[in-house]
Amino acid sequence: MRIAVTGKQGQVVTALIERGQQAGVEIVAVGRPELDLADPASIRRVLAELKPDAIVSAAAYTAVDKAESEPELAFAVNAKGPQALAEIANELSIPVVHLSTDYVFPGDKNGVYLETDATGPASVYGQSKLAGEEAIAATTPNHAILRTAWVYSPFGANFVKTMLRLAETRDALNVVADQHGTPTSALDIADAVIVVAKRLATDSDPSLRGVFHLTGSGEATWADFAEEIFAGLQAKSGKAVSVGRITTDEYPTPAKRPANSRLSTEKLAKIYGIVLPDWKQSTKVVLDRLL
Repeated sequence: MRIAVTGKQGQVVTALIERGQQAGVEIVAVGRPELDLADPASIRRVLAELKPDAIVSAAAYTAVDKAESEPELAFAVNAKGPQALAEIANELSIPVVHLSTDYVFPGDKNGVYLETDATGPASVYGQSKLAGEEAIAATTPNHAILRTAWVYSPFGANFVKTMLRLAETRDALNVVADQHGTPTSALDIADAVIVVAKRLATDSDPSLRGVFHLTGSGEATWADFAEEIFAGLQAKSGKAVSVGRITTDEYPTPAKRPANSRLSTEKLAKIYGIVLPDWKQSTKVVLDRLL
């Protein structure tokens, strides 16, 4: 089994390479200069040479706040790139697993978001990711769009690593406590993506196609997440850091964040049998590696 993944860095790409080795699956990370999502000819050439059983569309513009001032670049990477990839994958009969985000929703629902709920992104980043979803769906029927949220891992830049870095010089931090979601480990995402890619490549069941939500189990606020991180840090090193709970209004950012990022994962569990671990359990796994 060979799975190509767009991008050479990123948390999920790095996790896929690691987990692919453990699962006996060949993960080939492809990116610039060999594969440029802005250059369809390079996409066609690389996919024709690799002949992957499936491709994971993981490359993305993820600078949420910066996207507010760089909308053209965000849409070029998050919408036009996936569309070009999907067009060529469709020509070559290669299934596409596309990674998306909770930011496609406005975040004002009281309960968990279902895949069938109306979208309405409040940020340029969310709008660009939704455009990518729509481009994939309109271009190839052989796709699975996986929306995830609050991604962290031992790799790259993420909330866990930021909290640990700040804890080196601080004994107290203020963290937003009125945004709700589910921290999701890139390692768990990678395990699920491999399962989905395998099924798409070997099973024509139409129920395997479409949009699915992929997050850890349970829910938290950013302050809850920080407290869990610092509890793990204290257990390992004795370093104590207290968390002050603040509102979103007290921590303004250029891009508006969803107040509610909770995604229902029942569809993924029913169709694929995939249920990710509780976020606290996965946080401990990542902390054990980082500490």
